[in-house]
Amino acid sequence: MLISIANDFSKTPGARNEKEGPNSGEKFRENILIPKYYEAEKKGERLVVDLDGCYGFATSFLEESFGGMVRKLKRKGILDNIEIISNDDDTSEDLIKKYVKKAEDKL
Repeated sequence: MLISIANDFSKTPGARNEKEGPNSGEKFRENILIPKYYEAEKKGERLVVDLDGCYGFATSFLEESFGGMVRKLKRKGILDNIEIISNDDDTSEDLIKKYVKKAEDKL
């Protein structure tokens, strides 16, 4: 199962929270990431999240989306079922892993 942030959400991801503006990490997490994660899990599939095609990511967007997912679901190991594609930017995948680990360490 595939989520293309550029095609399924926005080519211009915003900040952390909806109150900070459009296309927030919070909105992406709640409306797309978590529902698709559960759908893929139910089908026994991996969720592929494609970061390519966007005009960059605020670190707060990535932290709120993925670290926030760990906090919201109160679950470790979410990246075991998520594959990140990031050919346009070689730092985003590492940042996501860092944010997920930090959130998991606090569970």
